[in-house]
Amino acid sequence: MSTYTRFRSLKDTSCASCDNSNCIVNRNLSILENSTLVDNKSTLRCKKGQQFIMEGAPVNGLFFILKGTVKVFRTGINGREQIVRLAKEGEIIGHRGFGTEEYYSIGAIALQDAVLCYFSKENLQETLLDNPKFAFDMMLFYANELNRSENKVKSISQMTVRERVIDSLLYIHRKFGDLNGFLNLPLSRREYADYAGTTEEQVIRVFSALKKENLITAKGKKIGINAIQSLKKEINDHNYFLDS
Repeated sequence: MSTYTRFRSLKDTSCASCDNSNCIVNRNLSILENSTLVDNKSTLRCKKGQQFIMEGAPVNGLFFILKGTVKVFRTGINGREQIVRLAKEGEIIGHRGFGTEEYYSIGAIALQDAVLCYFSKENLQETLLDNPKFAFDMMLFYANELNRSENKVKSISQMTVRERVIDSLLYIHRKFGDLNGFLNLPLSRREYADYAGTTEEQVIRVFSALKKENLITAKGKKIGINAIQSLKKEINDHNYFLDS
């Protein structure tokens, strides 16, 4: 694991004591609790702003988020960062390279202090071969991920800049919810742009227009949605509900 620097290892958190029902390992614990996968996992803490997967680094295993929020990105033209996904507790990071590529095609950075469960590639491969049900669940996970990716590419290609920014707001709202009237994941204007596939200036213009229309409220990084149904209606033709 020499690729991942600036980590501080934690005393391993037992999968048996984890209550994260979104985790695919947790859901299969009855057949995995005596496997090398569970016995040999590592639990790591990553500080806010730390990068724990380097784009282009060798694929050594998968990370499962125990606590915190992570942004997954890849570098585009002229070194511009494109946010592929925003991930939360229970989600897998690094799966796109596992089993198909030798190097990670994405990078990952903690948006908040995060606790990560790390499973090595060797242990995962051994477990998948020995546990058909776990292998089947992983296959379904990959199928759902492919479906989401295809739907997102199709939708974004047909959206205007305003629609892409609105889609970003709704994506964050349904995935992370709100807190005290604001989205429960404060992002910079640049991060909104990197997810929506546009520029920071365009995001600022769209936010300004949405504020004037009283559709959103903005206070620094905090964004509140005032009229969620109106925003949904604007992108209804693009199947808003497909990307969770």
